[in-house]
Amino acid sequence: MIPRPKPERFRLRRTMMFMNAQKPGLFKDAYIYGCDSIMLDLEDAVAENQKDAARFSLYHALKTIDYGDTEVIVRINGLDTPHWQEDIRVCVAAGADGIRIAKCESAEDVRTVEKATEEAEKEFGVEVGRTLLMAALESPKGIINAYEICSASPRMFGVAISGGDFRKCMQTVPQPDGVDMLYARGQMLVAARAAGIQCFDTVFTNLDDEEGFQAEVLQNKAMGFDGKSLINPKQIRFVHEVYAPTEKEVIQAEKIVRAVRENADKGLGVFTVDGKMIDIAFLPSAERTLRLARAYGMYEGDLV
Repeated sequence: MIPRPKPERFRLRRTMMFMNAQKPGLFKDAYIYGCDSIMLDLEDAVAENQKDAARFSLYHALKTIDYGDTEVIVRINGLDTPHWQEDIRVCVAAGADGIRIAKCESAEDVRTVEKATEEAEKEFGVEVGRTLLMAALESPKGIINAYEICSASPRMFGVAISGGDFRKCMQTVPQPDGVDMLYARGQMLVAARAAGIQCFDTVFTNLDDEEGFQAEVLQNKAMGFDGKSLINPKQIRFVHEVYAPTEKEVIQAEKIVRAVRENADKGLGVFTVDGKMIDIAFLPSAERTLRLARAYGMYEGDLV
């Protein structure tokens, strides 16, 4: 059995790649691709009469495969199905790092999964609170209730939008400029930031449209997303390239982190760095830049 370390609520999640939990031949070596997280799917990717087989495969994979630093999240079936409770039991028993709540529309949905997760942790002797949660917003109701969802549980580490289902609800299709989901993405991002959790964009399903994929990733980065959901390993490299900090950004971030800490010891809340006014609000962004830089081998300091 391969014990997994305790999951980190805040960690680097630039890429989150979906994989069918029914097909262990596809995900057994998923860590070699270099994505930050893999999303083992028990929901849409698995046929109705194959749910038990998928759970069996997932359990034994997580118990026997060393995924190293690659985070393992599981997308469970919706709360309107007969499958979600057993999905949660298997996730917890197997030691998954987190659970993705499909078609989440309310804070009550989060609390329902949170309760079932805690019960499973107690049942299988897992540290209570170990299993993290994230929510997928797939409907207008989910977007409207985004902040309540994002702040519903201390287990919540992130929220993501599901483009396929959301577009169906809105009676639209993907547009080259992203206008079809611009409001929803913005609403979700604001809610996530207000709740202090991470935010991820939807998958780009047309693998033949490399130009469209790259444009969407650049827009994601510009809007402030923490990362992107993916369906193919060949999409990983470009996302990581886009999210890489520049040398100038790393140097500036290091100055900010150091200055914030030094001035905090002096009791100063506002000060200057390279002639610009800085306060404590700059710290989270600067620390994230240094964490990114460390992942790219650009930073070896001890500030993060």
